[in-house]
Amino acid sequence: MSAALDSVPSMIDRIRHDLVGLKMPRALEALDHIVRRLEQGELSALEAIDILLSEELTLRENSRIKTALRMGRLATIKTLAGFDFSFQPSLDRDRIFTLTQLGFVDRHEVVHLLGPPGTGKSHLAVALGVEAVKAGKSVYFCTLADLIAALSRAEREGRLQERIRFFCRPSLLIVDEIGYLPVIAGGGNLFFQLVNARYEKGAMILTSNRGFAEWGDVFGDAVVATALLDRLLHHAVVVQIEGSSYRLRQHAELMPEHVRSKALITPPSFAPPSRERGRPPKNAQFSTSSGAA
Repeated sequence: MSAALDSVPSMIDRIRHDLVGLKMPRALEALDHIVRRLEQGELSALEAIDILLSEELTLRENSRIKTALRMGRLATIKTLAGFDFSFQPSLDRDRIFTLTQLGFVDRHEVVHLLGPPGTGKSHLAVALGVEAVKAGKSVYFCTLADLIAALSRAEREGRLQERIRFFCRPSLLIVDEIGYLPVIAGGGNLFFQLVNARYEKGAMILTSNRGFAEWGDVFGDAVVATALLDRLLHHAVVVQIEGSSYRLRQHAELMPEHVRSKALITPPSFAPPSRERGRPPKNAQFSTSSGAA
């Protein structure tokens, strides 16, 4: 009789078997430790179950975030915790942290981060992207040059609309480095087609070292630039970042004076043309803010 009882798998063995079947590796790993604490009276049965499930959920959530960051091309992780607000004290810290609530994503708005090189635009953009991923939103990050190259290649291959649909899928599209490199011929038109497809359907974060008045030069076409800004400024949050380069902070004395005192990018003076068909702007949050990053 006792031998028969001994041959019956213990409850712990059955739990282990079930955890393997349910593909819960972290819970399986933590099981013995939690059982010991339970036997020693450190935990109640409900507390033990809660800890076991929390351990597994934490592992799965971390795995989800890691995968989403990789799929969104957010390989270099930046966070607001690692951002040096003290270096650019004029930046409105509260305004930036308000953006982490991600209301702009839900409202399909565009966040513009404008400022000279090295002032933290890309850091802030990536940090907001990371917050969006943690909140379960899909994110994709790319530079303008890479984005236009991908669209141009798709156009040559007859897959442009398919590629535009790909870039329309993420809840948040981050386009970095607008104005840093020359835009290829026709690139502005390709970017406009994407912006038009995402307009009022998906949020964007754009970073640029050039003021809006210079976008005609950036895209090589004043008409295309006007059409872009018409949509990108309709539901927009504009953060003006001022100050010196964080990357060059230890070598500022080696920089020429005219570079150190380079004029700040002025707030946008562009006024979108009045819209046809009498469509009023809704929930517009167009504003400017001085800050440094």
